[in-house]
Amino acid sequence: MAKVEVKQLLEAGVHFGHLTRKWNPNMAPYIYMERNGIHVINLYKTVAKLDEAKEALTKIAASGRKILFVATKKQAKDIVAEKVASVNMPYITERWPGGMLTNFVTIRKAVKKMAMIDRMKKDGTFLTLSKKERLQVDRLRAKLEKNLGSISEMTRLPGALFVVDTMREHIAVKEAQKLNIPIFAMVDTNSDPRDVDYLIPSNDDASKSIDIIMSQVTEAVAEGLQERKSEKQSEKEGKSSAKAEVTKAKIEKTEEPKKESAVKTDDLTKIEGVGPKAAEALAAAGLNTFAQIADADADKMKTILTEASSRLSHLDTNSWPKQAKMAAEGKWDELKVWQDNVKGGVE
Repeated sequence: MAKVEVKQLLEAGVHFGHLTRKWNPNMAPYIYMERNGIHVINLYKTVAKLDEAKEALTKIAASGRKILFVATKKQAKDIVAEKVASVNMPYITERWPGGMLTNFVTIRKAVKKMAMIDRMKKDGTFLTLSKKERLQVDRLRAKLEKNLGSISEMTRLPGALFVVDTMREHIAVKEAQKLNIPIFAMVDTNSDPRDVDYLIPSNDDASKSIDIIMSQVTEAVAEGLQERKSEKQSEKEGKSSAKAEVTKAKIEKTEEPKKESAVKTDDLTKIEGVGPKAAEALAAAGLNTFAQIADADADKMKTILTEASSRLSHLDTNSWPKQAKMAAEGKWDELKVWQDNVKGGVE
């Protein structure tokens, strides 16, 4: 992954903030100075935070979960649509549909309606309608495509949300917070960084600034997807070769004592409702595997999260043991169906 240089960010105008009278005091740690009534962002901190965000995005992409990008402002929408489409991730560049995350079931119904219209056109049913009805259906299809076309393949809640301008997209941010979905964002000097899990202090108004940050972000996502592809290819090759399987079994048998001494960990974020920070808190308390979560008491986990951070205290842990048990038993299809039918991991 190519690391961006401070000079490149400087040339793109990433350091330009808002007028000093419009600043948010919580952005003070990321502001370098004030010049001509405008705050200047500390680009060294931007680089550090960008690297941190890229590493987290790579892991999420490698886990197979989708990252939803949101940018409805004029100077950002075309850039985001182009960059994100190249890594096959969902994005919203028109109006944010209220309840996109908190009422995801209803949004999925609208997407299915779009698919139903496409089937009507393929099987000939569309031609049996009157001219007026066909016109109405076409208009509905165009409207759905404009607002929801990019999320047609997103069958479950995203693993993360990436936002350009948290003030403009405040509804999306609030919905993600409610469902404990990790939030990544370009945060300018007029925004509140406390609303974001992984912030990138940067100019969110200039197209050049947005372009360079989005290039870095999508590059990280592409790297995560490539890692996942390589892992799947390795698994496929392993299954096709009986000799390789026998050799692998012998090696595993030889190394079995070593494995027992090592600490086994699972990707707890595959449990609906568990974000990276919640997984980190559980791991710190000794709950590293799906089997351990399955046997854990929901109230005990709630206490662990509350003690780790006040931002995690609102999480509903009641369904976690149930989900973890399915994951521990390898019932991934059953788990996916359950998560698709239950909003935000809350029954």
